[in-house]
Amino acid sequence: MDTIQKIVTQDSARDIVNSWKKDGLRVVFTNGCFDILHAGHVQYLEAARNAGDRLVLGVNSDASVRQLKGEQRPVVQEEDRCRVLAALQSVDLVTVFDEDTPQELIELLLPNVLVKGADWAVENIVGAKTVMEHGGEVKTIRFLEGRSTTGVIEKVLARCKT
Repeated sequence: MDTIQKIVTQDSARDIVNSWKKDGLRVVFTNGCFDILHAGHVQYLEAARNAGDRLVLGVNSDASVRQLKGEQRPVVQEEDRCRVLAALQSVDLVTVFDEDTPQELIELLLPNVLVKGADWAVENIVGAKTVMEHGGEVKTIRFLEGRSTTGVIEKVLARCKT
């Protein structure tokens, strides 16, 4: 699938996910802001993709990122974040959500596997209950140590001051 074709509306994502599941494919879902893509994101997404046959990303909209991270974020606008994420081999589908959490999107897609970072306890992962009630599973993945968007931003700012 072409990079641009991987970026779809939530309704299209639902239809595609349903088609994949009818074909017997295991659909994995994860979400995040993915502002300033770095090696930690890439490692995390590759590990998430390895949990199934297809990986769907829910990407926080610009408004959602501002709500969660503050007015200075995101650094990279939503359209560009989606384009870069869709270009990754591990990513099969990208869709944007405006809410603070992906709960509604998870309810719409009902993935077979929900993945989040290992810094989350399963019982605190948004959508975990929904996925498990529909026969799915929840997995956590360890982050690549020392990699974060906030860390990248802090390093750039520190170097600009010198």
